[in-house]
Amino acid sequence: MRWALVKVSLAVTAMVVVAFAVPLGLVVKEMARDRAFSNAERRAAGLAPVLAITTDRDELDRAVATTEDGAAGRMAVHVPAADEPGATALEIGTRRAEEKDLRTTRELGRATIAEVEGGSVLLQPTALSSGQVAVVELFVPEGEVTNGVATAWLVLAGVGIALIVGSVAVADRLGVRMVQPAQRLAGAAHDLGEGRLGARVPEEGPPELKSAAIAFNSMADQVVQLLANERELAADLSHRLRTPLTVLRLNAASLGSGPAADQTRAAVEQLEREVDTIIRTAREAKPQTQGPGPGAGCDASEVVRERMDFWSALAEDEGRKVRVAGIERPVRIPVARPELVAALDALLGNVFRHTPEGTAFSVDVHNGDDAVIVLVSDAGPGIADPAAALTRGNSGHRAGSTGLGLDIVRQMAEATGGDVRIGHSVLGGTEVRIWIGLDGRRSGDAGGRRSQRGRRKRPATAKAR
Repeated sequence: MRWALVKVSLAVTAMVVVAFAVPLGLVVKEMARDRAFSNAERRAAGLAPVLAITTDRDELDRAVATTEDGAAGRMAVHVPAADEPGATALEIGTRRAEEKDLRTTRELGRATIAEVEGGSVLLQPTALSSGQVAVVELFVPEGEVTNGVATAWLVLAGVGIALIVGSVAVADRLGVRMVQPAQRLAGAAHDLGEGRLGARVPEEGPPELKSAAIAFNSMADQVVQLLANERELAADLSHRLRTPLTVLRLNAASLGSGPAADQTRAAVEQLEREVDTIIRTAREAKPQTQGPGPGAGCDASEVVRERMDFWSALAEDEGRKVRVAGIERPVRIPVARPELVAALDALLGNVFRHTPEGTAFSVDVHNGDDAVIVLVSDAGPGIADPAAALTRGNSGHRAGSTGLGLDIVRQMAEATGGDVRIGHSVLGGTEVRIWIGLDGRRSGDAGGRRSQRGRRKRPATAKAR
């Protein structure tokens, strides 16, 4: 495209220069010729007063010799013979014009120009007192006719070349301004097609290409988000399989000995390893998802009762003491039921998976004016680095953990403007506190939520905790 613009500009400018320079050069040449012969006619007219007074040869010789052209041998005077018997024609100076040209000038009665060797001659007729017509011949060299023409043509050529060069330079700069954004857009599209998802295009250049760059960047962001959502979906779904896997593992452990029991336990372990592989493969971070829409939500008390009924059976098999509090009355929260179920299963599954059998745990729900707090506590060994455990993909140095369980909980809480914190429970182990906002704010407001948390009044139940 760049060279195409340069070629078009070159062709158009060259045609314009030729269209104007050629006629102008011819006009300059004609003007120089007219100027030369106008000056010659003026000088030739200087002898008219002398011829009107006398036709004596000596007088005419002196008059011609006193002129610049006569002294240079470029002027001649042709006086016809008188009507008297024995009279002869007079010729003063060097004659260059032919007889027919002189005769034609006398017949026309006006100045004429004739071509001769080395230039041209101006033939100026002058009336004599006798009624006859004398002709003053003035030689004009070719150099005088074309004086200044070559210089004018060089100036015109220089101006034309400068115009062409300037137009080509401007076209090249315009081409670069259009081509470079297009090349960057094509390169980014190629990189995106090869899997480099971070490829973006600077949003600059002509308005059309700028709009294309904005659209490309938006498309690339959407592609990245879609791929991240796909990976997150795979990771979250795989993590939710841990709940039935935990049940299978516990049931398989109680099967006793024997080939069938060993095969069942081996199959459960193999399935668990495959699920862990899927989770680790798809655990890259994704853009924060939006929270539930207006009106969406669930009853936290009902969900906790349902999930505790499930986990209590397993806890009884392992000799774990279970305590549940705060679910006597409905507690509405702006979280979709499947999300809360997944979060609770992730936390309770971690308790069964990472604490010894017989370890007690509890689930408390505290309902405040602006938030609901769900506490999951256990009497296990605790988490050595709580901050690292909340980092997506970090297992917190726990064997066999992908670190996504707490990430599922964190995303659910932050979608409401809340957060998740890990501390030490009154049971002596780990306490995971889920702060669920009730004011309708989403993840985009989570930063403001945290910045005001120091000034916000906690629910009375949370203070008591």
